[in-house]
Amino acid sequence: MEHGLRLLELDVRRRLDGLLQGNHLGLVPGPGTEPGEARTYQPGDDVRRMDWAVTARTTVPHIRETVADRELETWVVVDLSGSLFFGTAACEKRDLAIAATAAVAHLTGGGGNRIGAIIATGERTVRVPARGGLAHARGLVRKIAETPRAPEGVRGDLADAIEQLRRPPRRRGLAVVVSDFLGDLAWQRPLRALSARHDLIAVEVLDPRDVDLPDIGTVVLADPESGRQREVHASPLLRREFAAAAAEHRAKVAAAVRRSGGGHLVLRTDSDWIADTVRFVVARKRRWSGGGVA
Repeated sequence: MEHGLRLLELDVRRRLDGLLQGNHLGLVPGPGTEPGEARTYQPGDDVRRMDWAVTARTTVPHIRETVADRELETWVVVDLSGSLFFGTAACEKRDLAIAATAAVAHLTGGGGNRIGAIIATGERTVRVPARGGLAHARGLVRKIAETPRAPEGVRGDLADAIEQLRRPPRRRGLAVVVSDFLGDLAWQRPLRALSARHDLIAVEVLDPRDVDLPDIGTVVLADPESGRQREVHASPLLRREFAAAAAEHRAKVAAAVRRSGGGHLVLRTDSDWIADTVRFVVARKRRWSGGGVA
């Protein structure tokens, strides 16, 4: 376990630093959230930062600049319900959740920044307090990796895990929710509420079998949380219907994340997750700098 985690850390550091270049890469907007000086409005400025008091006093539109926060507090909600302990490609979805947390810890580390986690299995929820330092980040990733799977028949509750992050309220920071987002969409409302206070990133981890049935004739479908199984013949019609239902669910997940105002990163067990992460971070930085929409 320890050797595998250290290899993961080295891979994250080597490839992310090499591809993105720079120590403090930033997953949240650079301007920050603390109020600063007022200045005259310029075309293209964010109207949500309009300073109406100064505008009324001077009769000239003004916006309020913001000052970058000196320290960032990041919280990661890690869904480790039964469906994450599944994978048919290079790894299990659970492994991607661990890797995504390691990447977030690296991308937001340094400068007095802190990171904490809510780890939810459905059977229990573990809270890792937000602290700074490399040793803490390593311990947090190790805690996730060592979290045992909930007993068969226990369903995860992502909505409750997100709610536990919301309460008590914390200073504005970065919230990252890592899950496969399968099942019902009861998490939509708490996700929107979380995004109202924090910058939000939803990391959706997927396996090819989540979206497509193999063309192998008879196949056994199993619910990893309830343990129920059903043997079916993977006919062309069934495979088309399964793919259509999976695509519809993924579209609903993407729409829910978009409505919340959060970023949406999709990682797959049959894809290069570090390359996908790099593309996501670069697209977000380009959007903040006015170079396009991510």
